[in-house]
Formats: sequence, structure tokens, C-alpha cells
Amino acid sequence: MTATAHVKDRGGALSPPRVQPAGPRRRARRRTRIAALLFVFPALLLLGALVVYPVLFSVGRSFFDASGTRFVGGDNYAEMFRDPATLKAIRNTTIWVVVAPALLTGLGLILAVLVEKVRWATAFKLLLFMPMAVSFLAAGIIFRLAYDQDPHKGVLNAAAVSVHDAFKGTSSYPTARARDGHGLEKGRDGSYLTTGSVSPGDTTALGLVGVLPGDLPKGAEPAYGAARRPAAPGEVRGVVYLDFTLGGGGKQGRVDPKESGLPGMKVEALRDGRSVASTTTSADGSFRFAGLGAGSYTLKLPESNFAPPYQGVSWLGPTLVTPAIIGAYLWIWTGFAMVLIGAGLSSLPRDALEAARMDGANEWQIFHRITVPLLAPVLTVVFVTLVINVMKVFDLVYIIAPGPVQEDATVLATQMWLVSFGGGNNQGLGSALGVLLLALVIPAMVFNVRRFRRSQR
Repeated sequence: MTATAHVKDRGGALSPPRVQPAGPRRRARRRTRIAALLFVFPALLLLGALVVYPVLFSVGRSFFDASGTRFVGGDNYAEMFRDPATLKAIRNTTIWVVVAPALLTGLGLILAVLVEKVRWATAFKLLLFMPMAVSFLAAGIIFRLAYDQDPHKGVLNAAAVSVHDAFKGTSSYPTARARDGHGLEKGRDGSYLTTGSVSPGDTTALGLVGVLPGDLPKGAEPAYGAARRPAAPGEVRGVVYLDFTLGGGGKQGRVDPKESGLPGMKVEALRDGRSVASTTTSADGSFRFAGLGAGSYTLKLPESNFAPPYQGVSWLGPTLVTPAIIGAYLWIWTGFAMVLIGAGLSSLPRDALEAARMDGANEWQIFHRITVPLLAPVLTVVFVTLVINVMKVFDLVYIIAPGPVQEDATVLATQMWLVSFGGGNNQGLGSALGVLLLALVIPAMVFNVRRFRRSQR
């Protein structure tokens, strides 16, 4: 094949077409393509070794049994949907896909709009983006400690206990108990009642044990003097004390000189099973009921005196473990969503926003009817990208969820690992789970690529 071209002479007239050989141009184009392939070949080789081959091998391996020697067809796929653990993993993955990307996109949008109006916007963006620099392993360890059930270790439960105790208070004597046969018997609700009745003018001593002397409240005083104080007519007096003498000695059931009172203990007077009066013991453990009518009464130490201290929320229990891990994921990825949406927000046409303000639109109307519709392409890309990411989440779930609730928090990625390498040793079923995960991720990836190409056009 040859090529022709018209050439003008010096006078400006067109000369007859001149034939140009196509061979050199074709050879030059071929050399360019070969050079390009040589440059791309290492990347293609690496991509094939790390992506294409593992995918094809996993698809083939999913049709064999655990040992990899017997062809079982689609049995692994059928078993996958019969296994309760796999069904729970699919359910948890669905929760992740529905909740996490939507929350992240919403938070990113709100923060991007708010940060744009802040004077130190760059510093705030940097601060919110910093968790992205933390590895998932380190973030998992951080949140595993933050969610710890022990308020002395877990910062969230420490805050929850502080708020709870500020409003409801806490028991000072969770370990206290009465001696058998010494005037008190335990009720079904955990309270203690006197075995005998008291009447106005009586003085009684209610002894308890099980409290270490070092755990007594500050300001506790000896109960000996209060126990010897007589009751006035028409009143009932008594003392609640620690029936234990440090260093030995003393007699059970009797207030000895070295024994301490139990301050802050709530005491109730019951008549015919109903509470008619209540009071709280003073620093020496003494209490008194005045103005009681004639008759017999039963004294009660309510169960609130012995309630165990509030230990906070079981963040990593079966009920809250998945929301707790999603919270850790939000902490890491909110900055990512905010920065991407902020970049889209900075490219919006300002004349449209100013025109809306001049027409009398308030900030909410501008946000709802102008900003969000114009940002729809960016929001869609962020949302789909996060959907792809949460389908593959593994590190946070595996690190944060304790062993006993690992199955309650498992997602497809962790279930695939557990079935294949974490004790299941069934790589046929694990490969089927990997193929399922791939099949779920591909549509989102295709959607994202198409949308990106459409936006480029």
C-alpha cells in the first residue's frame, strides 16, 4: 500500500500527487508498540502473578474438596449457604454495606460543608484525616483497649461509669454480707431483714462482714459509742457495723470497741411488709427512726446497699460488637470521605450559590437543593468506593472482636480466612467464599469505572 500527497510549487499551484511509501511508517508504529509492550510487560507479569492467577486458581479450587484431590462440583457453594456461620457472615456484611458507607458519606458531606466555613479549615482537615495514617492493626488494638469492659482500662466504659455514678450513685458495700444466725437473714432480692421484730424504744445492732477495712469509706468512725446510746421513747435506734476486729479478738454479734460503723447504709422500717420509714446511717453507722407508732417493726437493709458496681456497657458483647467495630471504621475513614467531598465542594460554581442567596434562599435550602444535587457524582463515587472497601474489611473485625464473639462479628472476609486457615482447614469452601466475595465486589467496581469514564467524557 502507498500513500499520496499534494505539494504546492513556488507559484502556489498544486503539483501532481506524490506517492509516499507506507512501509517505514508502519515499521515505526510497530517499533513504538513493541517498546510500549516491553515497558508494560513487567507490570502485566506482576499483575498476572498476584491477581489473575490467584483468582483463576481460587475459582478452580472451589470445585474440589478440603484435601484438593476430589472434584465435588458445586457442593462447596451449596454448603456455603447451609452453614449458619456463613449465613451470619453474609448478614453482618450486609449490615456493613448498608450502614458504614451511608454514615461515612453523610458525615463526610456534613464535615466538608462545615469545615469550609471554619477559619482554620486546613488544620481541621489534617486533624480529621490523620487516622488514615494509622494502620488497621494499630487502630484495632487502640479500639480493643478503648472498648474494654474493665472501666480501669477501657476509656469508653470509664466515661459511662462516671456518668452513671454521677446520676444514680453506686453501692459502697458490694461484698458485704451478714453472718448466719446473728439476727439478719437474706431476702430473695438480695436485701437483709432482721429475724426478730423491734418496737419503739429499742436499740439494735446489725453486724455485717465481707468488707475489707481498707475499703471502708473515708470518715468511718467506731460504732461502739453509738451501740450504747439508748433510744428515746417513740423511736428506734440502731447501728450497722463491720463485725470484724482488726488483729483478732472481739466477739461475733457484739459491737466491740475497735469495730467500725458502716456509713451511708440505707435502712428501712417495715410494718406488715410495707416500708413506713427510711434513713441513712451516719459516720459511726448509727441510725434512728423517730415518730413511729406503737407496734412491731422489721428492719431492712435494701438490696441497693449491696448492688455490684456499675461496670459500663458490654461494647464487645454479642449484641454490640458489630456496631462497635463499625464505629472504629468510621473513625478511620471519615477524613477520607470529607477530603474527597471537600474537593468536589471547592469546584462547585459559586455563582449558583450566590444567586440562590440573592433570591432569599437560606443555608439549609442551598445545601438541600443546590449543593447536594451538584455534588451527586462525587457522593456516588465516594459511596461506591466505600462499599467496595467494607466488603473486604478484615483487620478490624479480626483484631477487635474477642474470641468468644468472633462468630457474632464475622464478615465474609474473616469467615473465608477462618474456614481456610483459622482452624477449618477447608480451602475448598474457603475458595468458594472468596469467589462469592469477588462476585459481590465486581459489580460495584464496574459501576465505579463506568462512572469515572463518563465523567471524563
